[in-house]
Amino acid sequence: MKLPRTHTLKEISKLIDSEFVGDENFAILGINEIHVVENGDIVFVDHPKYYDKALASAASVVLINKEVACPEGKALLVSNDPFRDFCKLAAYFKPFQTSDKSISDSSKIGENTIIQPNVFIGNHVSIGHNCIIHPNVVIYDGCVIGDNVIIHAGTILGADAFYYKNRPKGYDRLISCGNIRIEDNVEIGAGCTIDRGVTGITTIKEGTKIDNQVQIAHDTIIGKKCLIAAHVAIAGCTVLEDEVTIWGQVGISSGITIGKKAVVNAQSGVGRDLEGGKSYFGSPCDDARKKYRELAAIKVLPEIISKVNNI
Repeated sequence: MKLPRTHTLKEISKLIDSEFVGDENFAILGINEIHVVENGDIVFVDHPKYYDKALASAASVVLINKEVACPEGKALLVSNDPFRDFCKLAAYFKPFQTSDKSISDSSKIGENTIIQPNVFIGNHVSIGHNCIIHPNVVIYDGCVIGDNVIIHAGTILGADAFYYKNRPKGYDRLISCGNIRIEDNVEIGAGCTIDRGVTGITTIKEGTKIDNQVQIAHDTIIGKKCLIAAHVAIAGCTVLEDEVTIWGQVGISSGITIGKKAVVNAQSGVGRDLEGGKSYFGSPCDDARKKYRELAAIKVLPEIISKVNNI
C-alpha cells in the first residue's frame, strides 16, 4: 500500500512510538508485506528465521524486534512488537470507513452496468461498463472492476485476509489494507469469495472464468483466460499464469506458481510449483500420467503380495 504522501522515518517512528536507526529524514513511500514489498516501503519481521530475508528484500525500511546491523541504503524501525505496529500503520493510513447506503456515493459505476437488488457496494469502488452484478453480491471498499464483468449471486469481494498471529490469549488479526482488481471480461460464479490483499492487490486478469463456490485468498494473481471449476480453494500469494485450468475441489497451498496452460485435475492437492503446459493429478500433485500408473500399480499389489507369500 502506498502512503498518501511521502513520510519521514522520524514521522513514522512517532506514529508507532518506536526507536529508529538511520537518517530521520529517510523517505518512506509505503507499507507492504514481504511478498509484494518495493523500494521505499516498510516491511515487518518478528522472527529471527526471517530476519535475513527481510533485510535483503526490496524494502527500504525494516520494522524489526531487534536492533541489528542496518544494511547500507536502508533504515530500521525497532519495535518490541512489529506485528502490532504494522497493524497500527495499516489502521492509521487506511482506517475502516462505515457505510450507510447499499451503494456508496463515492462508488463509480460505468454505463450500461446492471446492479440487481440487494447488492452492497462499498466506499470508493469502481465498476466498469456493461457489467452485470447479480443479487446479494457484496463488494467491499476500494475494489476495482473492469468492463463486461459478470458477478453471480452471493459472491463476496474484498473480505480480509486469513492472516493471524498466535498470542498466549488468542489470535491477533493482521489488518488488511490492500484491495482487489478484476479485469475486463471476467465471470465469477455464485457464492465465491475473493479476499483483498494484505497490502497489495488480489488480481483476476482479463477473460478468466470462475465457477461457483471458489475461494481465492489474499494477494493471489490469476492470469488471463484461466478456468477455475467449483469448490477450488487457492491460498494466499499464489500465482496462476495465463490459461491455467483448475478442475473441481483442488486445494492449492500458499506462495505457489502454476505455469502457463497447466491443467490440474479434480481433487488434487498442490503443494509445490508446477511447470506449465502439463497435466497434473493427485495429492501430492504430480504428472497425471505418472499418478495414473501409480494407481494402476497399487491395484495389483494384493495379487503380487499373495504370489510372494505362496512361494
